[in-house]
Amino acid sequence: MAQIMAEQEVENLSGLSTNPEKDIFVVRENGTTCLMAEFAAKFIVPYDVWASNYVDLITEQADIALTRGAEVKGRCGSSESELQVFWVDRAYALKMLFVKESHNTSKGPEATWRLSKVQFVYDSTEKTHFKDAVSAGKHTANSHHLSALVTPAGKSYECQAQQTISLASSDPQKTVTMILSAVHIQPFDIISDFVFSEEHKCPVDEREQLEETLPLILGLILGLVIVVTLVIYHIHHKMTANQVQIPRDRSEYKHMG
Repeated sequence: MAQIMAEQEVENLSGLSTNPEKDIFVVRENGTTCLMAEFAAKFIVPYDVWASNYVDLITEQADIALTRGAEVKGRCGSSESELQVFWVDRAYALKMLFVKESHNTSKGPEATWRLSKVQFVYDSTEKTHFKDAVSAGKHTANSHHLSALVTPAGKSYECQAQQTISLASSDPQKTVTMILSAVHIQPFDIISDFVFSEEHKCPVDEREQLEETLPLILGLILGLVIVVTLVIYHIHHKMTANQVQIPRDRSEYKHMG
């Protein structure tokens, strides 16, 4: 175990990002990058406080963002990889578990990887985000039957759009919402050091890209139709203008020649 830990490196490269809300984490084993993750994350955490009568409880909401400079740990494997991130003196901890699986399809065996579990640990005694929380202390929020970021093996997952994941909290009857955005992750099969493999775009990004390009495509098609119509009209007009007009009434023949 000591030898394995000595060969493992983890790096927080968030300072290289032009997005101040995005973090960049790299896990390396045996001198080679085995997991890379870039994303912005925010957690919406409901918690109880006493009402002004000190009898009733009301629910407040803490918005907790993953901040730059976070501590990072991780591990890589052939079928399971894990990323752990800690911030604000470990008052908050995020664990993301990735799995790679093979499936039999009509085209034969196909391998994919996915985000299979998310765990978020938060301490409601932390005063920056929580104000006078009732039953303050550490709570753990876990995903349930999660299958997210599904990506073909050998590719990285990329999605600029926001994605939400619901987590069931150990604080009774509370659901924590995790919001991911500007995501680029690859937990397996990284070929070049510090370089993502080919991107697998999320459906939301593909749909938005289509919505942006569709008006341009339709405009080009409409313009082409107008040009073709004008050309055909011009050719037809030129041909009919050059034709000799034969009189229909015989009395007009005397005017010819």
